[in-house]
Amino acid sequence: MHNVILIGFMGCGKSTVGVRLSYHLRLPFLDTDKLCEQKMGKTIREAFEQDGESFFRETETEVLRDLADRKETHIVATGGGLPLRDVNRKILKEVGSVFYLRAKPETIFDRVGHDTKRPLLLCEDPMQRIRSLMEERDPLYMKAADHMIDVDGKDFRSIVREIASLNKE
Repeated sequence: MHNVILIGFMGCGKSTVGVRLSYHLRLPFLDTDKLCEQKMGKTIREAFEQDGESFFRETETEVLRDLADRKETHIVATGGGLPLRDVNRKILKEVGSVFYLRAKPETIFDRVGHDTKRPLLLCEDPMQRIRSLMEERDPLYMKAADHMIDVDGKDFRSIVREIASLNKE
């Protein structure tokens, strides 16, 4: 068995699905955002404010390389921006099966539009920011993914079953 990697926009359910999938498949769960925070010794928001986005993106790549060196199989939820870099998409393909959890902008806004821990949404019009970022990122997520799963209108149990079934192929 190989790693199951969940990618997608912030708020699409990567962490929640990842935890539930880890129970379903009896595999440990890792979250690259949490691993980045541990490596940096600060929150992502603090890293963006103090060191800039490029520092954080480089840390994501380092965490992904560390993950590629692990011998154990994991369920991995990535940060929403991790697949944007070419090098990261290449490493993702080497590390496991990549599942893109896709949601509509309205779903994302309902879930995270008012979340002050999301540095990219600290702006005057978070809904417009979500739309423009999703439009920019969708082709890159598609390029990185082995499988795409629309999550709108589905409960977590059915999403987990869908991933588990595709992962057996």
